[in-house]
Amino acid sequence: MKIVRTTYLSLGTNQGNKLQNLQDAIDLIGDTVGAIEKISSVYKTKSWGFEGADFYNICAKISTNLNPEKLIQVLLEIENTLGRKRTNSKTYSSRNIDIDILFFDDEIIFSPNLIVPHPRMLARKFVMVPLTEIAPDYKHPIEKQTILMCLQNCDDKNTIEKLDLKIIRPIALFEKYNFIAIEGNIGAGKTSLAKMIGDDYNAKLVLERFADNPFLPKYYKDMERYAFPLEMSFLADRYNQLSEDLAQFDLFKSFIVSDYYIFKSLIFAQVSLHKDEYALYRKIFDVMYNEISKPNLYVYLYQNTERLLQNIKKRGREYEQNIEPEYLEKIHSGYSTFIKSEENLNTLIIDVSNLDFVNNPEDYRTVINQISEYKS
Repeated sequence: MKIVRTTYLSLGTNQGNKLQNLQDAIDLIGDTVGAIEKISSVYKTKSWGFEGADFYNICAKISTNLNPEKLIQVLLEIENTLGRKRTNSKTYSSRNIDIDILFFDDEIIFSPNLIVPHPRMLARKFVMVPLTEIAPDYKHPIEKQTILMCLQNCDDKNTIEKLDLKIIRPIALFEKYNFIAIEGNIGAGKTSLAKMIGDDYNAKLVLERFADNPFLPKYYKDMERYAFPLEMSFLADRYNQLSEDLAQFDLFKSFIVSDYYIFKSLIFAQVSLHKDEYALYRKIFDVMYNEISKPNLYVYLYQNTERLLQNIKKRGREYEQNIEPEYLEKIHSGYSTFIKSEENLNTLIIDVSNLDFVNNPEDYRTVINQISEYKS
């Protein structure tokens, strides 16, 4: 599990559409750095240390699992994405975006690329005023004074004006959802995605315990014989696990993410069981299903059959290597029917056939953005 820490940032701009520059920067920070907890009002100040257009400035409080070195790297990439052209000149100049790290928890950092707390922040009203707005009681780790006290001791005589403008705070996943269930066919990547989300967003993970099922290897060798005991054991295990984990929410976690939902049992049972077995199975399932909490968001990862077979082969589970394409297509058909019939389930379908979200950060961000921006 990654450690989530708090950082405070200062953002400024005096070129182009200044309000949009700040909004774009905040959006990218929310996408690549972490959850935006607070954003100050927008303040206007004269350029500081050189002659130039007035600046718009804000401060923001961020929760991040990035270490300081990675954080500064990502922030520089955001500046570059938004058109910032840094030079080796030590003089100040106009810029369309400037992002500075003010604090990183209560750490004191002296490195060639980063000094924290920011060494010049206490002398700058355009930093101290918006920072005081969102963190008046935060203690400077060197000065041992609150930000409010530091502002009162600031000698900067420049005028700072609070504007009637607002930056929209991006809503983090854990603010939108209490429970996300991620589903997909065999080899679609649902467990990998659930683990990545759990790691990045401090979510409680509920992972299917398929490896512990003694019937699974037997089923892939003799599906006809072991289908019913396999599906019944999976149903009982999924019901027990979801009932226990969803009832015992960890107060130190932001939300719950699982790599399956109990309806998975019915989908696989439809494919595997004879009609009379399925009729009995359905009666038992309906009783359990009515008692299970429904996810706020049900994500279905679609992978085409060719990619599924590639993934199955790549992960190398011996008992899966003889799975036929027709079997995978039947499972997908079952999911498709379920999704169409369950109108009360908030469902998002993401086609990941051409994405590698495990190894490609941009593809992962594409998936996360679809989940974050989804409106039911």
